[in-house]
Amino acid sequence: MVAENFNELAAFAMVAEERSFTRAAALLGVSQSALSQTIRALEARLGLRLLTRTTRKVVPTEAGERLLRAVAPRFEGIRAELAALGELRDKPAGNLRISASERPAITILAPALARLLPAYPDIHVEVVVDYGARDIVSERFDAGVRLGEQLEKDMVAVPIGPKLRMAVFGSPSYFDRVPRPRSPRDLTKHRCINLRLPPVGSILPWEFEKAGRELKVQVEGPLVFNNRAMRLQAALDGLGLAYMPEDEEIQAHIDAGRLVRVLSDWCAPFPGYYLYYPSRVHPSAAFTLLVDALRFPR
Repeated sequence: MVAENFNELAAFAMVAEERSFTRAAALLGVSQSALSQTIRALEARLGLRLLTRTTRKVVPTEAGERLLRAVAPRFEGIRAELAALGELRDKPAGNLRISASERPAITILAPALARLLPAYPDIHVEVVVDYGARDIVSERFDAGVRLGEQLEKDMVAVPIGPKLRMAVFGSPSYFDRVPRPRSPRDLTKHRCINLRLPPVGSILPWEFEKAGRELKVQVEGPLVFNNRAMRLQAALDGLGLAYMPEDEEIQAHIDAGRLVRVLSDWCAPFPGYYLYYPSRVHPSAAFTLLVDALRFPR
């Protein structure tokens, strides 16, 4: 019996998961031509086409999908065990990838990394700022940061920040032109600064709660952004009302009179940010240190 060529299978799994020869070759540390030759050799040996190649993407065939489902979990398990062996070293080490939106990346992750990394020079962390809900398993992130209300049930979730409240606010110059809203339904008469996040792509409604009563209001306005900073600046410029989690920066603008908050009685506290990761993953020493540095309260 001829021994199986596991290098070919590992190369195929990488290309199929990345949907790209370019990214897979970079991750494997080989040239694209060498990787293409490896995949062709595997397809020739099996007598099956495993990948459909176009000028823009790579997609597994039916046979390729079946093979990927069989081998990918096994290679992932091998990688996890090899990473776990790092715990046997004198100092924790390894590469960690985390997906987070901009605000928690700046206010929570960055300070924690500043405390942790000087003492552990062999730990390397990549933070990918993204406003969409990534699939951290398929995209090979060690963890993600998400609001508690948005967590998937099969994930381990660690609180890394306090509870939050949403805030609706506008500039004094905006309220010089229009009356302040008395209830969330009044927002339909206002110019509101909206948020659109990938991958859904739809305009998110503004959600409110008071005395157990919940309301969702689909608002309209002249501006739509996909990040926090531009929405805040537009509100400061008097272009409309913004709706986002309150924090020290927003409160500072309110205290200074640059912003006016409304509908505060309709903004109930909700779970804040959590670090989440797959329950089946065996955490490395480096990852455990990161979790401990982020855990709230600290």
